[in-house]
Amino acid sequence: MLLSVVVPAHNEEECIEKVLLDLVRALDDAGIPHEIVAVDDNSTDRTGEILDELAAREPTIRPLHRTSQPGFGRAIRAGLAAMRGDCCAIVMGDGSDDPADVVTYYRKLEEGYDCVYGSRFIRSGRVVDYPRFKLLVNRLGNTFMRILFWTHHNDLSNAFKAYRTEVIRAIEPIQASHFNITVELSLKPLVRGYRIATVPISWYGRTAGVTKLRLKVMMRKYLFTILYVWLEKHLIADEYVAPRKEEARVP
Repeated sequence: MLLSVVVPAHNEEECIEKVLLDLVRALDDAGIPHEIVAVDDNSTDRTGEILDELAAREPTIRPLHRTSQPGFGRAIRAGLAAMRGDCCAIVMGDGSDDPADVVTYYRKLEEGYDCVYGSRFIRSGRVVDYPRFKLLVNRLGNTFMRILFWTHHNDLSNAFKAYRTEVIRAIEPIQASHFNITVELSLKPLVRGYRIATVPISWYGRTAGVTKLRLKVMMRKYLFTILYVWLEKHLIADEYVAPRKEEARVP
């Protein structure tokens, strides 16, 4: 089962090389067949050049250079469209995600789950250097989604998740163009009844570069996407039938 790792990057010249090489090392050590679709999203620094240099050395790294309208969601959509794998994981280009958790995701998919959602806020999950205001907004937003969708999943706004490719193709078209894609990719499989495993993961605050997320600007986009999927669930859910409806949680 080929794993495609989609890594969006915008002006990440200070950390992208380490992120990708750490991924390659972890997946090689685990014996997981993989490709890394590294998406340069209109970077104005050396990110694109670094991706090309890495691809010349590491055959599993596939650079994808976007020059059209920028956006985190657009970069992920481009990576998902270009991937060749049987399953995929979305990993941030800033070094916040642990490559060892990608291996855990893959093993859960091997067990037969359709999706794997990592949580930083269950037993054995952890966050390091998480900005206080961002953490507050995260917890409030996820509590809102847990109540609205009546689910135990408590880290739905995190992009770092894994999916079978058939799930991604089934929930397309993906609408979100910015960071709100994180909740669209989380909520659509949830309301359509796919089998989802939850595992603890680690998150680390960036040590280089500058965050691209602007919470105040993005909050209305998050709200729109949440309500859009909620309406789908309650008005046209009968049009979408997942092959398996059992949902599981791993303590």
